[in-house]
Amino acid sequence: MWVERLARFGFAAKGIVYAVIGLLAVMAATDNGGETTDANGALAAIALQPFGQILLSAIAIGLFGYVLWRFVQAFFDPERHGTDAKGIAQRLGFAMSGAIYLGFAWTAIQLVMDATNRHEGNATQDWTARILAQPFGQWLVGLGGVLMIALGFYQFYQAYKAKFRGELNWHHMSANEKTWATRLGRLGISARGVVYALIGIFLIQAARLSNPNEARGVDGALQALSQQPYGKWLLLIVALGFIAYGVYMGVEARYRRINPPDVVQKLSDKVSSGNRTV
Repeated sequence: MWVERLARFGFAAKGIVYAVIGLLAVMAATDNGGETTDANGALAAIALQPFGQILLSAIAIGLFGYVLWRFVQAFFDPERHGTDAKGIAQRLGFAMSGAIYLGFAWTAIQLVMDATNRHEGNATQDWTARILAQPFGQWLVGLGGVLMIALGFYQFYQAYKAKFRGELNWHHMSANEKTWATRLGRLGISARGVVYALIGIFLIQAARLSNPNEARGVDGALQALSQQPYGKWLLLIVALGFIAYGVYMGVEARYRRINPPDVVQKLSDKVSSGNRTV
């Protein structure tokens, strides 16, 4: 059905974005002209390449597919996470992920319309400033930092336990594919854990000083790594992890278990039948 195909396309598009972030960071770590950037910066870099707008258009469509699947997971619960505290937390996470990637998809569309429009500003600092201006803003930003650090450590736990393998059609994969999927997933998810934990630390610092300029996103976290002792090596390892995660998203695009709920299946069938009669 088209929902499943679009969702798989979405995982592939997400993988391309991560791979580009990682590739640019590898180039920066090896002094080959790259930069530490985030998803918006990666999309802008793609837009400026030959045939970049065509590729970016495809990525935008894919990201919308990823957003659609995340919202289906959040609201229809096809994987049956349930309505207990853990299930609600997971489904809220899906919704938040969908909202974040909706922003990336919109950025991709804007760049398709104007390939010279480079990503400017720092969205993390902008949002932090807005929250700090609210009552109890420092506490909210600090809590966000703690949650990001917890999310980072959860990524490490997932990588160690290789729990991500449960999301794949494992019996459809060869022994070699299973081995490489596990290696890529562990490396990629661990790299995300490092970056999430750093983002959380910077948010706590922003809350403590009530200074939004202390907050950093993915690009700032990668840059901070490069400024540490042996920073280029640290950046290179995490950058390779991001590339590994991008490749692993390709594995998910091919082998992830995607079972749309009945209501979505019926809607998809109705749309498909309507298109055939036109």
